[in-house]
Amino acid sequence: MSLTPAFLDELRARTTLSTLIAKSVKLQRAGKEFRACCPFHNEKTPSFYVNDDKGFYHCFGCGAHGDAIRWMTDQRGLPFIDAVKELAQAAGLDMPEQDRRAAEKAERAKGLHEAMGDAAQWFTDRLNGIEGAEARAVLQRRGITPEIARSFGLGFAPDSRGKLKEALKSYGDAMLVESGMLIAVEGKEPYDRFRGRLMIPIRDVRGRTIAFGGRIIGEGEPKYLNSPETPLFDKGRTLYNLDRAQAAARKADRVIAVEGYMDVIALAQAGFGEVVAPLGTALTEHQLERLWRLSEVPLLCFDGDSAGQKAALRAAHRALPMLAPGRSLAFVTLPQGLDPDDLVRAQGPAAFEALLGRPEPLVDRLWASEVAAGPLDTPEQRAGLKRRLTELAEQIQDSNVKHEYLAEFRARADQQFGRGPREFRKDQRGPAPARQQRGTRNARGVWQPPEPPPSQLIRDVQASGLDPILARAVLAGLIRHPVEIARHMEILGSLRSASGALGRLFEAVVEVALTNPASRQLDSEDFLTILVRSGFDSVASELLRTDTLPFSFTRPAADVTKAREDLGEAIAVMAAQPAVDVALAEATAALMRDGTEEAFARQVALSRQRQELQDRLANLMLAEDGVFEE
Repeated sequence: MSLTPAFLDELRARTTLSTLIAKSVKLQRAGKEFRACCPFHNEKTPSFYVNDDKGFYHCFGCGAHGDAIRWMTDQRGLPFIDAVKELAQAAGLDMPEQDRRAAEKAERAKGLHEAMGDAAQWFTDRLNGIEGAEARAVLQRRGITPEIARSFGLGFAPDSRGKLKEALKSYGDAMLVESGMLIAVEGKEPYDRFRGRLMIPIRDVRGRTIAFGGRIIGEGEPKYLNSPETPLFDKGRTLYNLDRAQAAARKADRVIAVEGYMDVIALAQAGFGEVVAPLGTALTEHQLERLWRLSEVPLLCFDGDSAGQKAALRAAHRALPMLAPGRSLAFVTLPQGLDPDDLVRAQGPAAFEALLGRPEPLVDRLWASEVAAGPLDTPEQRAGLKRRLTELAEQIQDSNVKHEYLAEFRARADQQFGRGPREFRKDQRGPAPARQQRGTRNARGVWQPPEPPPSQLIRDVQASGLDPILARAVLAGLIRHPVEIARHMEILGSLRSASGALGRLFEAVVEVALTNPASRQLDSEDFLTILVRSGFDSVASELLRTDTLPFSFTRPAADVTKAREDLGEAIAVMAAQPAVDVALAEATAALMRDGTEEAFARQVALSRQRQELQDRLANLMLAEDGVFEE
């Protein structure tokens, strides 16, 4: 079949776009156009416009744009050729002639679709009849209502080798074998594949039955049995419930992948319509692409047991080469031993929604998996971890995303294995004395005395890559507002890897919060007392002199709430700066070395990111004597 540009133009001309879109979206007239809330993302104010004269739709919120064919592929999820066929049929336009082989294949597929549809109806009739009493009892025990069972087309296959074959005999044994409904064994009559099972139709994106999943009634193996691959059914390209989940996923602005049919059905009954499942295999590249057409960051919610978590990790590895800016995966981990069906039945939809609100990013899942893969006590073992992480990142095809993963893994490894504080021993030789600095003369010949050497605290801050002034201010702010330590424990704990007095001080701050149940009630003086007892009397004294720094949290605060908010923002900036600085230095070196447009773009982006951090810091500074005034 040849779809010429002229044919496609004629098809667009015969299709009234607003009429097509109005079948699923409520449109309002806006002058010569129509408008609506965008079906591709959540919004309350309409920014989605349809123009019949120009034949396209456009959303000024998310950028969705296209014509009638694009609407059918993106919003309805149809393959391109199916979208064209459906539009052509509605427009009364004959499709171009097929060659003989393609026409025969299409006719054959039509017969298979009809056979599968009749099989689905026959199974449904059995479920609702006398034979289906035990299957209906299974559904009732699992809390599946008759309405949901009808909605998903559930059925029942009697424990017989020939009842379905007899019911569909008009199609002939050959077609029923080709459809996967009969099993053919050499030298024997074909017989029914599904026997004594709850039947779950598997549909394509147009809602046509193309295969079945069968769950055993009572005891037996295998627990689940799927149709074999057929001319209609490719299990690596199919997601269960995709036909129903597409609209719900766009409305909810998310799509959730779970392990099995019953999880999908139970979650749909609990109000989660945006759920799909692979078909007994690990997620494939084709299935991931399907998910990404519905959401930039699909949520994978596999069972909480070991097998479920291994399946999630396999999906993470398979997704790596396909990552792109904004396109990733996130993971929802269920309590050990529970699947989504168990969770919503035992604890209700709110418990599942709470888990969905705290997904684990892909990078966290990969990092945790590699860190837990073995001991990391020796330099060789830590080098092995770094090598594995680098190999993972190198699989990513998009160079920008690859670079970000390499930088992220490097930063995490540095934090995890940074040099900690060393014990002081009396026989240990100290560092070589610093050479005494000499003064200099400025451009006018005026003598300038040498600057005093920085304190040990400042030298440690500089060695760690942290902003010296900001780090001292943050430490002073934490001493002045001890209640904030618990709120920022994760970031502060990561700073314990800094060297020297700085690392020991951050470690002491965290230890005070962990070992003092009443640390939330400690005032500044109490906190200082604990630090002095811990051997930080000189450092604490130095921090007390930071009340001249231009931050609300280093001084006695009239507005304590604002001071604490400012302190939280300062901690976030302080933690983010070193990684950005390292990445910027690497990007600048790459630009000087390669001089490519890509290197230039990355250097500019990181420079902008660095400036944004500086702007955030500047916004925290107090205006004094006009120095910081606009």
